[in-house]
Amino acid sequence: MSGIRSHTSRIASLAWPILIGQLALIANGVIDTAMVSRFSAMDLAALALGVSIYVSVFIGLSGVLQALLPTIGQLFGAKKLSAIGHEVKQGLWLAFFLSCVGCVVLIFAPALLTFAQASPELAEKATLYLRIEALALPATLGFRVYAALNTAIGRPKMVMAIQLIGLALKIPLNALFIFGAFGIPAFGGPGCAIATSLIAWLMLLCSWGLVRAAPLYRQLHVFGGGFVKPLWATQRRLLILGIPMGLSYFIEVTAFTLMAIFIARLGATAVAGHQITANVGSVLYMLPLSLANATGTLVAQAIGARQWDQAKHIAWAGIRLSALLSVLIGIVVWFARADIIRAYTPDPVIIAAALPLFLYIAFYQLFDSLQVTTAFVLRAYKIAVIPTVIYAVALWGLGLGGGYLLGLDPFGMAPSVLHGAAGFWLGNAASLGLVAICLIWYLRMVQRRAGSSPG
Repeated sequence: MSGIRSHTSRIASLAWPILIGQLALIANGVIDTAMVSRFSAMDLAALALGVSIYVSVFIGLSGVLQALLPTIGQLFGAKKLSAIGHEVKQGLWLAFFLSCVGCVVLIFAPALLTFAQASPELAEKATLYLRIEALALPATLGFRVYAALNTAIGRPKMVMAIQLIGLALKIPLNALFIFGAFGIPAFGGPGCAIATSLIAWLMLLCSWGLVRAAPLYRQLHVFGGGFVKPLWATQRRLLILGIPMGLSYFIEVTAFTLMAIFIARLGATAVAGHQITANVGSVLYMLPLSLANATGTLVAQAIGARQWDQAKHIAWAGIRLSALLSVLIGIVVWFARADIIRAYTPDPVIIAAALPLFLYIAFYQLFDSLQVTTAFVLRAYKIAVIPTVIYAVALWGLGLGGGYLLGLDPFGMAPSVLHGAAGFWLGNAASLGLVAICLIWYLRMVQRRAGSSPG
């Protein structure tokens, strides 16, 4: 019992700064939604579409960079500190290559908006938002390398501090570019993207300035070795692990993206209600995500030190803690749902659209916490391919496919209470439950193999 408490305490001490940093990051989206909802419903709908596409691109690409977490974590656990700098430098090159791909996708994103059958005005605003966000993508990916480094060595407070600084700048810059002032026109929804781009580059400069100046990083040899070109052997190794990770993130996020695209056919009000609900769900997701990061980091360090039993105990301590806290938060959200929605918008029509959807985000918290924590533990073992297949089958098949059949009811067989956004949310919740069950079963297999054959 004392061992369980010790592991839980270690996870919590590492997770809380990650949680605050992630909440600061997600608060940017909350601020965007709240401020744009007071500008116009059309701009809020454009923001919903633009964010859905941008987040799909960003999360997918940054997911590839997550290969740095177990790689650096295992090196740190094995006390191979001088090798960490090499991985970081190659990670920065990888971030550059990924940002080139992502910028091209964002610039030519109007094709996706045509598929959404959005109105011309809605498509125009969403397109402008995406093309401005393309300017932020290289900076945000570069910062993710810094975040991966600090998390992997157990120093997430530095990341948290920079993210809090970025959050402090968000409201004044949003107000300036959304509503206009000092001769700057009111951009509405796309004004959020301008503010985001400015903040992203500031955060990038601060983070790597600290790496160069702080004594903490000198033993890692990140700077001081001169120019280092990309080494394709290292890039290939990171991609072999990172691409399945990125695909799993991409699959998870595009499940929400395609939900928004399909729901857009139902009108701006339905999209706005979905956007508020999805935004709250994203905020709630930060707790299990932070615990998953902390658990995966400590498991990777234990694996690097060849402490297989300890890695197993840390993993289950993190999964239990994440599940317990998510159930408690789901209960609170259910009883406070009306007040939460009113904090986003005073519009009674949008409130009525969002209120029924909170049933699903209140009760799928358990499934979400189980799947994300288990997935991060598997990544600590450098296992990502099988989980990605599970995500694809469950989220795209059961989640999105089932949601389409229920929400849009093309065959006229679904209950009327599940028509619209509610059907998509039910399908998504069911798919997360399936993912959680499959990943936990697979983790048990992996741990048995690791314990019997650690080599």
